[in-house]
Amino acid sequence: MTDVRDAARRWAETWTRAWPAKDAAAIVALQAEAGDHWASMFRRYPGRTGLSAYLKECFSQERLPAEVRFAEPRVDGDTAAVEYWAVIHPGDEPLTISGCTVLRFDEDGLVAEARDYSHVEPGRIPLPDGLFR
Repeated sequence: MTDVRDAARRWAETWTRAWPAKDAAAIVALQAEAGDHWASMFRRYPGRTGLSAYLKECFSQERLPAEVRFAEPRVDGDTAAVEYWAVIHPGDEPLTISGCTVLRFDEDGLVAEARDYSHVEPGRIPLPDGLFR
């Protein structure tokens, strides 16, 4: 069994680098072949193919590199929760995303399930003091 804290940190570090670079392949490589990515509880993207399609859709809408921060993962058993803060530019004005992804890892340290919960606000909202230590 893999160390879930290490797997969650690897996930957050990969997203931190890959999101601004629009490197869908790096993110997809973290997903189990049959793992599910839920962009919300109403938008399931099954397997690596589904996650890849979701990322390509999102990345195609971003005109400038995203600015992202991920917090230290909170781990319990095979599950981790990772908060994040991002500013994206899908149009002329920035949007700020505050979210948390709940991840369940398989025995190989790949994402068996990711559930993303987020809120979007127009504009560039500064990262709250102390949110990400």
